[in-house]
Amino acid sequence: MRKLSVLIVAMLVVYGCMQMNFFDKVEPTQMIITILLCIASMSFVYVFFSASIIVPLSIHLLAILAVYSIYFFGGSLTFLAVIIGLAGFLCIALEIVVPGGILGIIGFAALLSSLLMVAPSFMGMLYSILIALGVAITGMVIMLKFFSKKLNVFNKMVLSDSTDTESGYVSNVNRTELLGKVAVTATPLRPSGTAMYEGERLDVVSEGAFIPNNTEVEIIEVEGVRIVVRPKQA
Repeated sequence: MRKLSVLIVAMLVVYGCMQMNFFDKVEPTQMIITILLCIASMSFVYVFFSASIIVPLSIHLLAILAVYSIYFFGGSLTFLAVIIGLAGFLCIALEIVVPGGILGIIGFAALLSSLLMVAPSFMGMLYSILIALGVAITGMVIMLKFFSKKLNVFNKMVLSDSTDTESGYVSNVNRTELLGKVAVTATPLRPSGTAMYEGERLDVVSEGAFIPNNTEVEIIEVEGVRIVVRPKQA
């Protein structure tokens, strides 16, 4: 049902464009640029789903370079647009490596500004960018909904290490081996204090009664770091 819905929406978009003679108004060069931007947007989207970003990011870069090459040979490419475009691409690359959001937004805005600066037709480039964005969003939805792809880029933002007992983690050291052992108080217990057991200092607490210093006590309960003692029975 979902696949049918996507197909119907796509057919309606194409039909609407044909009714408005959209494709007749687009110049061949602008059509090529639109296709290149769609390739760039889709390859960039795939970066977020791929375990390795080298191939999709390379395709994205080549598609963007192809767009700039067209405008270079057309004579509309400026040095300022190139600098802004390079800065935008660098910010986007850093965003992929160190996710946060701000660098991605800045890079995306810089890249769009650069493309709009070099285009002879502002509206033509704007239409191409909107189409590429639509393709990217559609591709992302399809990969998420129909192919059950996961955004691997978020693995860098989410702690995946397990801290369960199987991995060797415990919330507190439970000294159950001390149960029934006899220690000697090093300080008076009122009711808490310190006791010595085989040369080790233990923080202990009595059952409730005062226990003077240098008294033999029996460890009767161990719960986490809480060790309960009582005077040794004669």
